[in-house]
Amino acid sequence: MKAIRKCKYCGKEFVARSGMQKFCCEECQTKAKEARKKRRQDFMNAVEPMINLQQQEYLTFAKAAILMGCSRQYVYKLVNEGKLAASRISSRMAFIRKADIEKMLAGNPYHRVLPTNRPKKASVTTAKNTKSMAVSKAVDVSNQESEVLDYISGEEVMRIYKVKKSWLYTSAKRNQVPVCRIAGMNYYSRKHMDALFGKSADVEAVSEWLTMKEAQELYGMSAASVRSNAYRHHIPTKREYGKTYYSKDHFEKLRRTDLVKDDNYYTAREAAEKYGMSTANIGIIAKKNSVIMVKVGVKNLIPKADFDRIMEKRFALYGSYNIV
Repeated sequence: MKAIRKCKYCGKEFVARSGMQKFCCEECQTKAKEARKKRRQDFMNAVEPMINLQQQEYLTFAKAAILMGCSRQYVYKLVNEGKLAASRISSRMAFIRKADIEKMLAGNPYHRVLPTNRPKKASVTTAKNTKSMAVSKAVDVSNQESEVLDYISGEEVMRIYKVKKSWLYTSAKRNQVPVCRIAGMNYYSRKHMDALFGKSADVEAVSEWLTMKEAQELYGMSAASVRSNAYRHHIPTKREYGKTYYSKDHFEKLRRTDLVKDDNYYTAREAAEKYGMSTANIGIIAKKNSVIMVKVGVKNLIPKADFDRIMEKRFALYGSYNIV
């Protein structure tokens, strides 16, 4: 009796000529062999960089991201927040020690929570108002060191940190935030919520906020430039219901809009147009005569009174402005 089998590659039924035959034709056999080679090569391509990184003590930000399994932008964020140490050797090159990454992970506030276990309900001291006692001071049973945590309700988390209910549940589960359930309501560790959603004193002190679109229109910047300046100059940001907001006061100080609009200052282009010179010559003259220029974004602002006095002396001495 002839054996009927399914092809291991295309899944079609065929009559096997021998007990070892797995494919219906030579074409399927060749394709299956190529697919095995590709899987093997893909595996080696993924593993080899990790093997090489394990032998390196100093890593670039990109290699550190590969080693940690996160994005390069997140590594920059960790360094910016002071959670991960980095050493800058030039304006365009910085390194991270592998030992510093291990040190950061060893100090992770969630390292005591087992990833396979969800934190159980917290036990609370019996009192007249059991619910309020559980919210203010509950003991996380999953934490063997019996650390006393301050708990807040899910509604308070959404109000304070401006997050949606679905994102709260997802983030708490993903980051193993200690949770206790009382009277059908979830209460979350305030300390872990602060660490997760980045609540800080800087954000609390900010009174005016700008959306991305408002910042672009007000300062004439691109979206990438707004994000870059906010990151480089530590401008407080917050995220509410999926939208990012930037501190207006900090952007005003950074962009110095009061100086740009001040009639007591020239831009390099304005001074060049007035005296019939190039902007490069304007910069050379200001530097030679020790005129203090104020840099605002990509513009250099020159005090009008000081620069006009220098140009008048040059005209009296040489009979022309355009002599460097």
